[in-house]
Amino acid sequence: MTYRAPVEDFRFVFEHIAGLPDLLTLAAFSAVESDLVDAVLEENAKFTEEVVAPTNWDGDQHPPVYKDGVVQVTASFKKAFGHFAEGGWQGLRHPEQWGGQGLPRLLATATTENLYAANVAFSLCPMLTDGVIEALLLTGSDEQKQCYVRPLVEGKWTGTMNLTEPQAGSDLSMVSARAVAQDDGSYRVFGQKIYITFGEHDLAENIIHLVLARTANAPAGVKGLSLFIVPKYLVNADGSLGARNDVWCASIEHKLGIHGSPTAVLLFGDDKGDVGVGAIGTLIGEENRGLEYMFIMMNAARFAVGVQGIGVSEAATQKAIAYARDRVQSRAVEGSAGPVAIIAHPDVQRMLTTMRGLTEAARSIACVAAAADDLSIEHPDAEVRRANHALYDYLVPVVKGFSTECALEVTSLGVQVHGGMGFIEETGAAQFYRDARILTIYEGTTAIQSNDLVGRKTIRDAGAAAFGLARDMHTTVEALARAIGQAPAAQRSGLQLIHDQLGAAIQAYEQSVQYVLDHARSDVRAVFAGSVPYLMLTGYVLGGWHLARAALVCVSAEGSDGNRSFMQNKFATAVFYAGTILPRVQALGQAMQHGVTMNDALQHSDLS
Repeated sequence: MTYRAPVEDFRFVFEHIAGLPDLLTLAAFSAVESDLVDAVLEENAKFTEEVVAPTNWDGDQHPPVYKDGVVQVTASFKKAFGHFAEGGWQGLRHPEQWGGQGLPRLLATATTENLYAANVAFSLCPMLTDGVIEALLLTGSDEQKQCYVRPLVEGKWTGTMNLTEPQAGSDLSMVSARAVAQDDGSYRVFGQKIYITFGEHDLAENIIHLVLARTANAPAGVKGLSLFIVPKYLVNADGSLGARNDVWCASIEHKLGIHGSPTAVLLFGDDKGDVGVGAIGTLIGEENRGLEYMFIMMNAARFAVGVQGIGVSEAATQKAIAYARDRVQSRAVEGSAGPVAIIAHPDVQRMLTTMRGLTEAARSIACVAAAADDLSIEHPDAEVRRANHALYDYLVPVVKGFSTECALEVTSLGVQVHGGMGFIEETGAAQFYRDARILTIYEGTTAIQSNDLVGRKTIRDAGAAAFGLARDMHTTVEALARAIGQAPAAQRSGLQLIHDQLGAAIQAYEQSVQYVLDHARSDVRAVFAGSVPYLMLTGYVLGGWHLARAALVCVSAEGSDGNRSFMQNKFATAVFYAGTILPRVQALGQAMQHGVTMNDALQHSDLS
């Protein structure tokens, strides 16, 4: 099976779900014509299909090699990364003044999804570099921007984020790396960081590490963290590379998946460079505000990891469908002259449509979030910017948590569709499953995303963002009610099912939001015990809403035979999702609202 970028689906979501036509009326994107959007999508599809996708299996089977502090990545990765940089893909959504193309984040969401689908291990390097660029543009000094941003945008240098230490995983209050101020205004950084993705490699000339560390007399906990730029090679005043800094790769990890990506243990200040003892770094912004600055990169990474989940889901779905069409086994349940392709069997159809429905639902949520981010930055009206910023903030943990949890289900179903062959590595189905397993863990586990959704994104604004989305969803239910009587007879029952199930799911969502608000003070443990169900039900209902909106478009659409086939598939997926996946919302809502009773019982168990 050869990966094919879902260009037609991106076009559909852009036009009918995420509002790209309205986005392109903004002054910042006035030069972006629909022809340019199509050209970017088509060129990106060609690049990811022909250049990146062939490296996926190679990287899995031939991971990076470590020796004496040096890491050599898979040869095919190096070649593909050269094409990636030359094509300007790193700078697609970054400002033109820094060498980027200044295109909407919505469009970049599609191009990065294709990159993730083609090879998620390879894509981690550009993903983290995007986060470093964004952090520097928003918090770096003019001198730091001038020094680092353009080479990062051009793909000459790459970036990493350095948070985790052996004793400090998700709890960053335990970070112990230290930074000692020098007379010249620089700092010497000492400590060890682990799980540093692409922390050492030979893809680019330089690696720019953003490192959390503590200065002398810093407050305890997260309030005492500062953020530092620590390059692998120091940068001279003219932009050329200087001495090798005292940051060194001690080893790389052996992992369940994403084998092609080097995950490094980095030592800072171990006297292994050319600058003396201590890695030379420069402070970003003010001391003790490091976590605040790092959250910019973390938020960018969390959104990106969610899109990684969608990309892996898309690739796994394509592989499973291709296999199901080719694999002939057993007669049809209603009778047939001989064995049929397994895609004709009802349960295989159930699995494949579940895979497709979850992938398309997650894609729609991510694209709507990306458009909200664009509007929050570029819209001329301050109130519109504020509302879209709040919407984007609310959706980021959903994009990250829901999309990656769905990726586990989708890739697992992909193995199941292959049957015994799915358990054999050579088919490639298992690689998607293995690669997807990390997505719910790094850049904040699903529980961390869920706690964020409950605490910062629901309780803090008294449910304003959540209830605002519910009002918009009710508008779609009303549109469905009107459409049922006007639709062709063959589609009325499907629309009725979508109408009924979406309405029930919205009600369960509203009740769940209210439950969080009502019990946040009286029984906070019970509320947070249900945080993951809350996040997942939010994802399911938002995905169902966007698929319902898609179904309304499909009912009214007329077009060519090819377009008609696409619309029929889209409508069928929406009906299936409403009938089999949306009911999960009510079950999860019930689980949430039994939280008080369940929490009381757990306090008397051996897990307390």
